[in-house]
Amino acid sequence: MTPKDDPATAPPLRTRDILMSLACVALGLGFGAVVWMRRGPEPAQQYLAGYLIELSLSADNVFVFALVFAQFALGPLQQRTLLMWGIAGAIVLRTAFILAGIGAVARFAWVIPVFGAIVMAAGIRLALTRKGHPPIDTSVRLFQFVRRHAPTGLAALVVLETADLVFALDSLPAVLAVTRDPVIAIASNFFAILGLRSLYFVLSGAMHRLRYLNAGVAGVLAFVGAKMLLDRWILVPTAASLCVIAAILALSTAASLLRRGDAP
Repeated sequence: MTPKDDPATAPPLRTRDILMSLACVALGLGFGAVVWMRRGPEPAQQYLAGYLIELSLSADNVFVFALVFAQFALGPLQQRTLLMWGIAGAIVLRTAFILAGIGAVARFAWVIPVFGAIVMAAGIRLALTRKGHPPIDTSVRLFQFVRRHAPTGLAALVVLETADLVFALDSLPAVLAVTRDPVIAIASNFFAILGLRSLYFVLSGAMHRLRYLNAGVAGVLAFVGAKMLLDRWILVPTAASLCVIAAILALSTAASLLRRGDAP
């Protein structure tokens, strides 16, 4: 057994990950408070709604990360290194997507219902996926090619970034449903993704207990998609959107915790 896999090191690392996750959440909420004080309640509510959407989608990424790392049989230290690079790439990729998406919405109004349909489809797909786990098809040609022709660490990173590209396609329209302000949209993504490395190690061993979390994420995506599809006829206030998103996530988490004693 190598030092990196020694169970004796797990409690301190887990404690550190929990503290780091809490610190990142506090930092994200603190930024929302700054926005509220400097720009008023409406931009702050937009930020918080976007932050909750992105945070829920980031938690959902944990399923995919766990599957990728299991496929490549990577140790904890390798996982931490790859997550660091993967998250850095995700921040750059999603920032570019957000800027492009805001530009498209400003130029072409018909893009909004298209984005709504994409988000709605993502929610339905997640709800119908077996046990709520996001699919990762290990038989696809790209996965097989990368695994055969690249070093293990590089291959895993390529698969992680490819998976995040798929998540980004769901994430971009979702955040644009609550804000068209590039600073607010980028900040909500940044702060949600920032703690994903620590969040993975906190949640990866307990995801089977959060059996209704994916149903909550699917519900959020369905609500956001419907909001965008009906944007031309029904204007949903930002405060109402924030309340609905928070309520869905809170209910799904509470339901999971109440059932934590059951078999997964």
